[in-house]
Amino acid sequence: MLLRLAYLAVTDTFSFMRFLPMADRDKEIEILALRHQLMVLQRQVAKPLFTPEDRFLLSGLLHRLPVDKLRQLVLLVRPDTLMRWHRDLLRR
Repeated sequence: MLLRLAYLAVTDTFSFMRFLPMADRDKEIEILALRHQLMVLQRQVAKPLFTPEDRFLLSGLLHRLPVDKLRQLVLLVRPDTLMRWHRDLLRR
């Protein structure tokens, strides 16, 4: 699990680095395209399966956002689920 988590951290770091030279408009267009693709996938998949690493990454990224902001995001899970994952992570 730690190896997979390290792999995800490295690949995500490189993914985020590619955003540095992009203009804000380009980032917003990409975000809109990704949101649309997510909505298409949500229509096709009844219940997505998240690995423990997926849960760790999502809860780590989103736990600081207020719940009202989380409810505005297009997510595959409910904000309450994200908060529960974060509490579980802290308990471990």
